Amino acid sequence: MSSAIDLQIHTSASDGVSSPREVVHRAARLGVSTIAITDHDTVSGLDEALREAAGRGVRVIPGVEISSEHDGVPAHILGYSVDCLEPAFARRLAHFTEARLERARTITDRLGELGVRLSWDDVLDEGQDGAIGRPHIARVMVRAGYVESVEEAFCRYLNHGQKAYVPREKVTPPEAIQLIHQAGGLAVLAHPWNVIFLLESLVIEGLDGLEVYYRDYDSCQQGRLGWLAREHGLVATGGSDYHGPAPGAFPLGGVRVPQECVTMLDARHAE
Repeated sequence: MSSAIDLQIHTSASDGVSSPREVVHRAARLGVSTIAITDHDTVSGLDEALREAAGRGVRVIPGVEISSEHDGVPAHILGYSVDCLEPAFARRLAHFTEARLERARTITDRLGELGVRLSWDDVLDEGQDGAIGRPHIARVMVRAGYVESVEEAFCRYLNHGQKAYVPREKVTPPEAIQLIHQAGGLAVLAHPWNVIFLLESLVIEGLDGLEVYYRDYDSCQQGRLGWLAREHGLVATGGSDYHGPAPGAFPLGGVRVPQECVTMLDARHAE
């Protein structure tokens, strides 16, 4: 069995394309032995993934990615080995899901006012009962013929500053760390290169790890982030940020993540 590892994977429970079951199947086919399902602001896909992983030789680490911001700058926090049933954690994630749904409905209404008339049922179907976000709306826009690509939908309508953009409820990185710790998990700064200025303050807030191995990072960036992780006593993690198979998409397990990342993650969690 390959020791390939991928600790940042998204499914159709948030803005990914593949179902949790399909993700586990793909991991097994590719020889990826350890994965973390880290859907945005939800853990609704974890039960399906864990059930499917049983007997397939794939370990699924229960995870989440909290969409936090610092002064308007995205600074997402990954949570690993979270207890999905912790009451306060579950309530907060349910609130996030409702807020996402309300935001998506408002965006759809604004698009209608701009002449882009989408069926709300189509948007819900695109979400497959997961957390609805702008990517789902963008894909419906493509199918309806209003734009040629998801990228065009964002550039013309859905990005910050465009007419259909609706701000979402903001959570700060320290709040995200606290929420993950409340669920007994480890908090890791995701794709940190552009927000590394936050590192020292987040270490003070209890940050446990740093995503060192990421799909867009070259060896120099990984080396620098690895050094920072060691300097601050943080666990190094890594992942592909997989969102599903598509032409040109980054593949599941496409980032080389050392086995010691999982070993250290487990050891830190055991503490």
